[in-house]
Amino acid sequence: MHAMLRFRPFWLALGFLTTLPVPDVGKVQPGERRAASAYYPLVGWVVGAVLALAEFATSGLPDGLAAALVLAVWLGVTGMLHFDGLLDSADALLAPRPPRERLQILGDVHHGSFALGTGMVFLITKWQLVASLHSSWTLLFAPVAARFWVLPVLNAFPPARPEGLGATARQGRWSLGALFTLPVLLLAPVPFIVSGAATFLLAAWASRRLGGGLSGDVYGALIELAEVTFIFISILNIII
Repeated sequence: MHAMLRFRPFWLALGFLTTLPVPDVGKVQPGERRAASAYYPLVGWVVGAVLALAEFATSGLPDGLAAALVLAVWLGVTGMLHFDGLLDSADALLAPRPPRERLQILGDVHHGSFALGTGMVFLITKWQLVASLHSSWTLLFAPVAARFWVLPVLNAFPPARPEGLGATARQGRWSLGALFTLPVLLLAPVPFIVSGAATFLLAAWASRRLGGGLSGDVYGALIELAEVTFIFISILNIII
């Protein structure tokens, strides 16, 4: 029990960001989501390991089918949490409405045409990128980098809703998250840096569209964008 309490922030992060089984941590106390956010990159290593194993298990299949199965595992292990955030963000951010109405759209559980179109293009793109991979290391690294870059964004932009889940994770020890991410920076510096730049560019644009803040849905969209950017740059770097 003592050991479980010691790793409680990690279990909270793992239980929040994935569908993997975790010990019963009971009621989340005030400030604990902030402490748990530092472990998001460590959760990324877990997600990446699951994806690398899925790629190994499907290595004898045709590339397209194998990529589809890996993508299915990717959506399953994350509970489609970030993908749902992408869909909600697309409906709100692309809507020709004032910022206040876009925030209302973010709170709507229904998905519209912007979500449908964005989701289809995104999944096709991610599937094709996975099918084009030359190394399992990319699948291992991409989730780590994406979950790291959301941490400085959490601290750099105010919350769109003070009561939202994203707001409760702000001001965490993202320096600890940077320590978990250091191997990715050392082994894949170009994809890591470019995915970070893409994350901040989208965050700045989304913040303007929402009137100066970001929400939990947008953080999910940022993770999805960072993962795709990391894979794309990794492939491009090898080709060039």
